[in-house]
Amino acid sequence: MPSSLRTCPQGHHYRKSSDCPVCPVCEGLLKPQSGFLATLGGPARRALENVGVTTLAKLASKRETEILASHGMGPASLPILRAALNDAGLTFKP
Repeated sequence: MPSSLRTCPQGHHYRKSSDCPVCPVCEGLLKPQSGFLATLGGPARRALENVGVTTLAKLASKRETEILASHGMGPASLPILRAALNDAGLTFKP
């Protein structure tokens, strides 16, 4: 698919070759600079934020299967999440 020039509601111009509506400029501005969410890719981070998971305590209150079922979350993110929980002395809900 050829890329197309797009403009987001904030006026950023960018090129995309997929149907993804996310502006990479806006996405970069929203990405946390620290914490476990900063270690994830945009789709996985947005998936967690969309289900209200913004802290490790909230992540620990979920089952792995619940997290994987979130749109945008892939299996490659689970080891990152497990490591973040482990570093904080937490685990996913059994």
